[in-house]
Amino acid sequence: MDLNYYQNEARKTALYPDVGKNPIYPTLGLNGEAGEVADKVKKVLRDKKGIFDDQTIYDIKLELGDVLWYVAQLSSELGLKLDEVAGSNLKKLASRSERGKISGEGDFR
Repeated sequence: MDLNYYQNEARKTALYPDVGKNPIYPTLGLNGEAGEVADKVKKVLRDKKGIFDDQTIYDIKLELGDVLWYVAQLSSELGLKLDEVAGSNLKKLASRSERGKISGEGDFR
């Protein structure tokens, strides 16, 4: 699926205060949904001996969709297109890889 298409379609379901001028709401939602993904993974370690069964993978897929929705909303709030965000990320990672800086810390390594 095209990322910008997803972003435009997801935007039609945005229902929160001050849509179009409220980056705080999707930022908080993104954090919450990422936490739900982490919690499901944590429970795999605790309850399933690190084994990801089909149901758990499906459940995580749904949560990742929620993460993507909030990324799309935050991007929209900031006037960014998801294709642009993804492209910038790939460019940054390629540069780090070429320079041998994939591991380490810092945004500008």
